[in-house]
Amino acid sequence: MKLTTKEITSFAMLGAVMYASKIIMEFAPNIHLLGVFTIAFTVVYRKKALYPIYIYVLLNGMFSGFSAWWVPYLYVWTVLWGAVMLLPRKMPAIIRPVVYMSVCAAHGFLFGTLYAPVQAVMFGLSFEGMLAWIAAGLPWDFLHGVSNFFCGILIVPLISILQMAQRYAQKSV
Repeated sequence: MKLTTKEITSFAMLGAVMYASKIIMEFAPNIHLLGVFTIAFTVVYRKKALYPIYIYVLLNGMFSGFSAWWVPYLYVWTVLWGAVMLLPRKMPAIIRPVVYMSVCAAHGFLFGTLYAPVQAVMFGLSFEGMLAWIAAGLPWDFLHGVSNFFCGILIVPLISILQMAQRYAQKSV
């Protein structure tokens, strides 16, 4: 996966936009555009989408601290990336928005469950303790999933913008 200078610059900016969007949305817990960006980047850039995603993860750690809360970030966004990579590339246009919105919502609903195993290991929780931790977070996961679904309406327009920018960048070479 050799990167061009334009890609390095673009991915750095996209990762920074992800981080900025998270900071801007911090007033609303579990409501953010991170799933939207992850899905759109994955559809457009495929494997290379991991660059802006992990720039976001790194920025998050740098500015908020590389602490226990941060460790699951090393894989929770990769799970969403992987789910999108498994989707067919040539979906009918009519179902694309609903599929992307549903995948985004599923990631939100499952976020606490995905997060829990590492937290359980790091804090010495038993399996039952981990399940209790997941259960305690279900209201937040519900809010996360519902908000991801509705924020997901922005995925297809963002994909179109990114593809248009990519075509423009290729013409200017």
